[in-house]
Amino acid sequence: MKKRIQILLTALAFVAFTQFNLSAQDNTLSPYLGTWALTLPPYDGAFNAGWLEVTQEDGYIGASVLWYGGSVTPVSHAFLEGGDLVVTFVGNRNLNGDKQAMVTSWLQMHLERETLQGIRYSPRTDGTRVERASFYGKKLPADPPAPDLAKVQFGPAIKLLDQNSLKGWEIIGEATNGWSVSNGVLSNNPVQNDPNHHIHYGNLRTVQEFEDFNLTLEVNVPEGSNSGIYLRGIYEIQVFDSYGKPLDPHNMGALYSRITPTMAAEKPAGEWQSLDITLVDRHVTVILNGKKI
Repeated sequence: MKKRIQILLTALAFVAFTQFNLSAQDNTLSPYLGTWALTLPPYDGAFNAGWLEVTQEDGYIGASVLWYGGSVTPVSHAFLEGGDLVVTFVGNRNLNGDKQAMVTSWLQMHLERETLQGIRYSPRTDGTRVERASFYGKKLPADPPAPDLAKVQFGPAIKLLDQNSLKGWEIIGEATNGWSVSNGVLSNNPVQNDPNHHIHYGNLRTVQEFEDFNLTLEVNVPEGSNSGIYLRGIYEIQVFDSYGKPLDPHNMGALYSRITPTMAAEKPAGEWQSLDITLVDRHVTVILNGKKI
């Protein structure tokens, strides 16, 4: 069954993994097992999609979370409490100067019929209060078999970029727009002129929504730059100056932080590169510069 997707540019992904022991007699975990599509509260112009997977194997439980942005980060602990599923993670926060503080945040989740209801608790660095953010989730069906792309029929091609305007695109949330289109080329220029005031620039998404699709584009990545193309809000194809670096799930064309490319097909910074991305039945295929990676 075809799924609705939304395409976003320049976003991050935060994924966390953990394991903990579960008694064979304790079956309160069973309703949580599986994969969940999370709806998160709006935050700094980020897309409000998240993702949770809960697994159990050999008497142990595994959990992974996608929360707005970031990379794969280990979760410190997870446990069941009064029927709720709780996961905790520790992060470093910068203090004045070179000092850092370790702060523990946690997600506490319970089920209301078929909906996962949760709250993220984030203590302030100074410990004076805890900020709360509510979210909910719906269980996803099991992943279908990989499709035979030779048999997939797409509709007529749609040109996503106007020649000299952002027609068909919009900034997410209330963030500042650093995007522009000139001669059919989309560019981002997030300048910071005041060292005492940081401007938060927004992510860009299509106004139109699509079903399963094939997306082709060319991209020119300046030296040291880092960006990405988001599909359905939770799958990021990395756009990054990784030429000459060892293979890594954060390299150009990777399914960010999840799948390492099978080969290094990127070009040096400043050269135009081609991406051919197909998303069908929750399976992603990436061809970078003519090579399937």
